[in-house]
Amino acid sequence: MPRGPCFIPLLLLLLLSLPHSQAAFPQDPLPLFTSDLQGASPLSWFRGLEEDAVAAELGLDFQRFLILNRTLLVAARDHIFFFDLEAQEEGEGLVPSKYLTWRSQGVENCAVRGKQTEECYNYIRVLVPWDSQTLLACGTNSFNPKCRSYGITSLQQESKEMDGRARCPFDATQSNVAIFAEGSLYSATNTDFQASDPVVYRSLGPLPLLRTAKHDSKWLREPHFVHALEHGDHIYFFFREVSVEDARLGRVQFSRVARVCKRDMGGSSRALDGQWTSFLKLRLNCSIPGDSTFYFDALQALTGPASLHGRTALFGVFTTQTNSIPGSAVCAFYLDDIERGFEGKFKEQRSLDGAWTPVSEEKVPSPRPGSCAGVGGAASFSSSKDLPDDVLAFIKAHPLLDPAVPPATRQPLLTLTSRALLTQVAVDGSAGPHGNVSVLFLGLEDGMVLKVLPPSGRPGRPDPILLEEIDAYSPSRCSGKFAAQTARRIIGLELDSEGHRLFVAFSGCVISLPISRCARHGACQRSCLASQDPYCGWHSSRGCVDIRGPGGTGVDQAGNQDSMEHDDCQDGATGSQSGPGDSAYVLLGPGPPPEAPSPPSDAPLGPQSSTLGAHTQGKGKGAAGRGRSDVWGC
Repeated sequence: MPRGPCFIPLLLLLLLSLPHSQAAFPQDPLPLFTSDLQGASPLSWFRGLEEDAVAAELGLDFQRFLILNRTLLVAARDHIFFFDLEAQEEGEGLVPSKYLTWRSQGVENCAVRGKQTEECYNYIRVLVPWDSQTLLACGTNSFNPKCRSYGITSLQQESKEMDGRARCPFDATQSNVAIFAEGSLYSATNTDFQASDPVVYRSLGPLPLLRTAKHDSKWLREPHFVHALEHGDHIYFFFREVSVEDARLGRVQFSRVARVCKRDMGGSSRALDGQWTSFLKLRLNCSIPGDSTFYFDALQALTGPASLHGRTALFGVFTTQTNSIPGSAVCAFYLDDIERGFEGKFKEQRSLDGAWTPVSEEKVPSPRPGSCAGVGGAASFSSSKDLPDDVLAFIKAHPLLDPAVPPATRQPLLTLTSRALLTQVAVDGSAGPHGNVSVLFLGLEDGMVLKVLPPSGRPGRPDPILLEEIDAYSPSRCSGKFAAQTARRIIGLELDSEGHRLFVAFSGCVISLPISRCARHGACQRSCLASQDPYCGWHSSRGCVDIRGPGGTGVDQAGNQDSMEHDDCQDGATGSQSGPGDSAYVLLGPGPPPEAPSPPSDAPLGPQSSTLGAHTQGKGKGAAGRGRSDVWGC
């Protein structure tokens, strides 16, 4: 029943409004709910074709996800599998509707040359739509990378097999990204067997072939490519690499974003011929501010763009240096902050001790090096080939900019320092009944999936809330050739918001999880609201139900008030809360939903434990025991 007005002491309000003199290092949040796969359908897993003897022995060997026209594509060893997402919504499970098989013809010769047989299969590392009708796939092909194009509908090969070098790595363990834009393929990988020549490369389109400078550590130094994005006049590449500016500290890794102009035609015969004239890069700063800044330097995964606090952002998973205290974090970067970063100062090495400092503006030629010909300050140059020689010489020697791109809200959205490292991220930027709530789905090295509400950006909820922790790994279904620790590592996440599903990839299998389990709260209203899950809402006659899309579309709002009045919380589905709340959840029924009702103050506390098939009452001390709560029973 509704409670009376709450009177909060004025002194408490004043204390909460005072700024902290020094921010404490964030504690790992505790989950409101924990779940595992007990009771889940066996059809929630896929580890390869039943008749594939190699898959039976080695597992799936997952490589890539792609969602295209309500179809989930999974690239693996020797195969590309197609899953009808409409059938997924009807509960048919992870059963491929069709698949492509592309085996290497050089497995035996590869093994003779000293490689393990399992390394010599065809690992599909590139899977991107060429256009609306054609799919480009590239595989390692026994360390002889090749590319093919297929009809998306027919699955028939549409052209001759192409050389995959600079488009696809030689080895499945090497990194790569690829994206088509305006008919050209932009790829980043290594061009040779030894991974000694990393490259950002353009090919397969109407524009000339272009690449980064060869064997130049100022441009790229042992990069690990993570993500590619088309935005405006540019293609952006996100990666981590061994730093050149902090070489005095040893092999320190930094996270980077680089970009090139889509209309770059290369330099002149005198400088940068066949190379980018627009390649620039800068550091991504994911750190905890303070008297001594604590950095998470190594980018592991990135996704986006999605909405965060009303602005377009990219979300990345970062870890500490390999020789540092282990820890990981999620940092978001506003896209307009990244764009502004490329207007920063150029850096150069000016002293014998290796120190890098900004270049004074009077030494920077005009037009600004890295500008797109025909645009802005370079508008008077119709082609990059016409740029002055001093501009081309400068950009060749000065691809690095300063300062670093700051994280959104100037600090990580989440940090973890007392558990397994984060590996993957997926983001829903339009969750909740009004489509304005961001939810993070995070994969860890130990097979756990975390569902997190990032800080709200308002004083009411300054900390993230760990809504749910799911043990997603099944040794009996996902085991393969890898050691147990490696096999548990989550290497892919793909969110199907329309189908209300999250696809989780391990090396040996892919699984499908619902992104909410509202029914576990049953007829307990306060548990439903205390769960703080933006996908759950209270219905007057149906109890706790899924909300899909803005306004709770598809939810029957008619019915009596019996379940709400009785508030049946005797079935073990009692809620728990973790620290400050800023609930985005609604009571579904007649009339408009309130802005943000908070869970009642008498909601039971303590971690909640459940399975995907059933729910049980958990025991123990919840995260609310660690600090102040802003959830008031008003």
